[in-house]
Amino acid sequence: MLRPIRTLAAASAALLLATACNSASTGGTSEKPGSPGTSARGVTADAIKVGGIVSMTTASGYSKKDTDLGAKARYDRANAEGGVNGRRIDYLGAEDDGQDPARNLSAARKLVQQDKVFAVSPMSSVTFAGADFLDGQKVPTVGWGTLPSFCGPKYIYGFNGCLVPTPGGTLNQTWPEGLATVLGGARGKSVALIAGDNDAGKFGIRTFTQGFKAAGFTLAYAKASVPATSLPSDWSAYTKEILRSGPGGSAPDVVVSVMQTPYNIGLFTALKRSGYKGVLTDPTDYDPGLLAKDATRQALDGVHVLLQFQPFEADSPAMTQFKADIRKAAGGKDVPLNMHMMTGYMSADLFLSIAAKAGKELTVESFQKAANGFSDTGTLVGDRAEPKGQKESFGCGALVRLKNGRYEVAVPFRCYPAIPFG
Repeated sequence: MLRPIRTLAAASAALLLATACNSASTGGTSEKPGSPGTSARGVTADAIKVGGIVSMTTASGYSKKDTDLGAKARYDRANAEGGVNGRRIDYLGAEDDGQDPARNLSAARKLVQQDKVFAVSPMSSVTFAGADFLDGQKVPTVGWGTLPSFCGPKYIYGFNGCLVPTPGGTLNQTWPEGLATVLGGARGKSVALIAGDNDAGKFGIRTFTQGFKAAGFTLAYAKASVPATSLPSDWSAYTKEILRSGPGGSAPDVVVSVMQTPYNIGLFTALKRSGYKGVLTDPTDYDPGLLAKDATRQALDGVHVLLQFQPFEADSPAMTQFKADIRKAAGGKDVPLNMHMMTGYMSADLFLSIAAKAGKELTVESFQKAANGFSDTGTLVGDRAEPKGQKESFGCGALVRLKNGRYEVAVPFRCYPAIPFG
């Protein structure tokens, strides 16, 4: 699930990054631990210090703040069960990067140099300017692998793998194969792809173009043309092109938005007003909180949303546990569930699972050794394996559809064979 990255801001962050790495060369990993017998930053005889980085506030109003609640829920349960090999998790909460590359880097530096964390988990943002710093400082980092920095660096892990493939890697086929199921097959069906005009959007168009073609769809339209930093007030230029892009100037069978709300609200509303009757789909709008406003609920009605975890509507033991943990972390209240809670929860879960395997003598080296060859099955994101997850996704997912103000499972959670990406 790809996200926009602001190019100019990223360039300025790169300069900050170079400065940060120089100024941090004597910090980071050299601090003395808080207890004898361990040499790991952030690890004492009875605790492991962990922090997070999350886009809690944004200019558009879109927020991932519940990622922090999801992580807290999982860490709270771990502590209630005795911690990790006798150590409790001292979760400091998440720093807000505001979707700003410079703030993302600043948050990473603060967590390592001031707070002395052992790990950063979760990390969920549209930017990851702090990636080189965290990897260079040997900080185990777990988050939503929607950015290239989750694919390859030694100390960085995606909770559902690497979602941004590189040549020689593989492509997750959940989205195209799930939509083929919705349509009764992809043969003879056309698809239009639209994304933001930035590096992430362009890469998204490239990857999904290959994926939908491999699934048997005809590609009618594929453009990363929507301004990434300015929400269009008039979508007619985009909808006119899309609605004439199918065979013989007809509308395509599927419109795939590789964008987030509020962009999707504007696009889908405009398409519906133009009379479009095909399938609309995106990767971000599985959020009951979006249904509070009539305009938003109407725009998303009928939309198929890609999930890379079990739907909340599932009745598996793991989902039952997730809901109980979230309710407890929320003070015993029944709060509307959303995908950001799952992002934080599963980021924490992967960190905890690897740390448990590392044993009592927890160091960065023992954590990395445990990660090398780590695997488990039946989780809320399917079967996990490392270091495989640093090069490809775990390949599992589902589609849900909003109908009459409620989400329903359109395509059940399952794992699909990946395809080579090139």
